[in-house]
Amino acid sequence: MEMMMRNFFLFLSKNRMLTKMSKKYGRRFGAARFVAGETIDEVVQVIKNLNESNLSVTIDHLGEFISSGEEANEMTLQVIKAIKAIRHKQLDSQISVKLTSLGMDISNEIVMRNMQRILRVAEENDVFVTIDMEDYAHCQRTLDLFKQLKKEFHHVGTVIQAYLYRSEKDIEDLRKYSPHLRLVKGAYKESKEVAYPMKKDVDENFKKIIKMHLINGNYTAIATHDDQIIEYTKQIIREHKIPTDQCEFQMLYGIRPEKQMELAKQGYKMRVYVPYGGDWYGYFMRRLAERPANVLFVLKGMMRK
Repeated sequence: MEMMMRNFFLFLSKNRMLTKMSKKYGRRFGAARFVAGETIDEVVQVIKNLNESNLSVTIDHLGEFISSGEEANEMTLQVIKAIKAIRHKQLDSQISVKLTSLGMDISNEIVMRNMQRILRVAEENDVFVTIDMEDYAHCQRTLDLFKQLKKEFHHVGTVIQAYLYRSEKDIEDLRKYSPHLRLVKGAYKESKEVAYPMKKDVDENFKKIIKMHLINGNYTAIATHDDQIIEYTKQIIREHKIPTDQCEFQMLYGIRPEKQMELAKQGYKMRVYVPYGGDWYGYFMRRLAERPANVLFVLKGMMRK
C-alpha cells in the first residue's frame, strides 16, 4: 500500500496541468507546512526564526517545467536576489538550485551561463550553493556540469542519491574535487535497472556512501529523517573521530522539527532545507510520496477547511 501511494504521488508530481493549477490556487490543503512562502521577503523571517533556534538553513526557490530562456533567466534573477538578501540580512543560510529550473532542458549553454552568473554573485557574497540532484535522466549531466564549475568556483557542491547503483562510483570519481556533497536516499521514481527497488538495500547503500565520504575527509551533509541512519552516522563520527566542522545533518522544513532541535542541542550542525516560491506543486507531491504521515496531515487540513 505504501509503495502504491508513493508511485501515485510521484506520478502526480510530473503533471503539468496540475502544476499550472497549483500556481493559480496557492498553497492550500497543507502545502504551507512544507513551503515557507512565495517570495524571498516572506522567507527571510522564517530563516531568522530558525537561526534563532540555532538551526542553519538552505533555501530553494522552487521551479519546474522551465521551457524558455526567459523563464530560466527569471529564475536565475530570483536566485541572485535571494543570495543578496542572505548577505544583506546576515542570515545563516545557503542556496540550493535545480538545474532544470535554470535551463538545463533547453541547452547546456544556457544552464552553464546561468550557473556562472549565480556563482559569481555567491562568491562575492560568501554564500554557498548546492546543485540539487534530480531524476536519473539528469544525473550524469548534473555531475558533468558540477565538475566544470568546481574548476572555477569554490562555493559550490552537489548531491548524491543512495538509491542509485552508481552512487559509490560517483563519490570515488568526485573525490579529486574535494567536493561538498549532500547525501540523500532519493525521491524520484526510477527503474530497477538503475536504482535499488528495496528500501533495505537503499539504506545499506546510504550507510556505505556516508562512511565512504566522511572517511575520505570531505564535507558531508547527511540529509535524512531516519533515526537509524542518524544513529549510524553519529557512530561513524565517533569511531573515526570526524571533526564536527566536516559534517552536518539536514532535514526538510516542516518535517520532524523536534528532531532538528534535538540534534542542534547535541552539538551537531543542523541545516533545514526551506523551499519557497509559487511553483510548489511538484515539490509538495514528492513530500507526500516520501511519507504516508504527510498525507494524513494534509487530509486533516482539508477536513478543517
